[in-house]
Amino acid sequence: MNTKLLIVDDSAFMRKVISDSVKEMQGIEVAGIARDGLDALEIIPKLKPDIITLDVEMPKLNGLETLKIIKEKYNIPVIMISSHTGADITIEALQIGAVDFIEKPQDIKSNLGDLKVELENKIKSVLGKRESKHFNKQNNSSTSYGQTHEIEAVVIGASTGGPKALTQLIHKLPSKARVPIFIVQHMPKGFTTSFAARLDRETSLKVVEAEEGMLIQAGTVYLAPGDFHMTIDKNRIRLNKEDKIYGVRPAVDYLFSSAAKVYKNKLLAVIMTGMGRDGTIGLKEIKKAGGYTIAQSEESCVVFGMPGHAISSNVIDKIMNLPDIASSISRHVGVLR
Repeated sequence: MNTKLLIVDDSAFMRKVISDSVKEMQGIEVAGIARDGLDALEIIPKLKPDIITLDVEMPKLNGLETLKIIKEKYNIPVIMISSHTGADITIEALQIGAVDFIEKPQDIKSNLGDLKVELENKIKSVLGKRESKHFNKQNNSSTSYGQTHEIEAVVIGASTGGPKALTQLIHKLPSKARVPIFIVQHMPKGFTTSFAARLDRETSLKVVEAEEGMLIQAGTVYLAPGDFHMTIDKNRIRLNKEDKIYGVRPAVDYLFSSAAKVYKNKLLAVIMTGMGRDGTIGLKEIKKAGGYTIAQSEESCVVFGMPGHAISSNVIDKIMNLPDIASSISRHVGVLR
């Protein structure tokens, strides 16, 4: 049976673009089309879609309000369709419960191929066509970390489902952590600016979007900016536009590999929810340097691709649910006095 998609968008052009793209995808069909949020809420009970694409900016009932009602009434995954100007609302939607988003290209006609690939990948990954499955909550590693090594930095990588998970995680960390925390979240330029600002407002830690040459300070969270790889060079942030890895920039592997060289066995790394395999190469480097690695558990992930691939590659010391990850980081990083 095909996966049923409901397209919700006030733009006839975008409805056609998404619909035409889906027609070329195996196993996915357009079950219905809605021109606004009110229209969508009326037809959802009849169509019973498996997944919804939802425009952010619409008349009558906008994407954010529509999403809130969908999350209250139905257990249907929602992918937001957003323009660059809707970054703030999109970040809010992700924190409310949208599983992912797709940015509308400024020149859609010239980027139809990329849009189709991104749409197909995200629909299939969200619907559970995961690269790895059925891992125990904790693996068989006997590594006991923290008794002989003092953590000097934390690195975190995330993709699909990351914004909501990262918000929950950072909320639980001590406000005066005695080490810097570096995050790569797969996200386009502009959206990372909004995400960093929201995290800074809503959590007790200082959160900034990283800049080239920025001095690294304890107790600060550095979020990689969209369209730049972030690396660590001694006590400063370095940004570059080297080729994308697995189609993404920023990439987790760039951050993890550079951090392994700087912090060696005093590094704690966490790979979180997301599709693909980004992060595994960097985790291998961290393990080789003596660092400690954690993967988010399958049951607490939106998509288990990145953690699952790392686990199957034997580069993970512990598999944990999200609250346990926060507790583990808090124990290791301590408090700045």
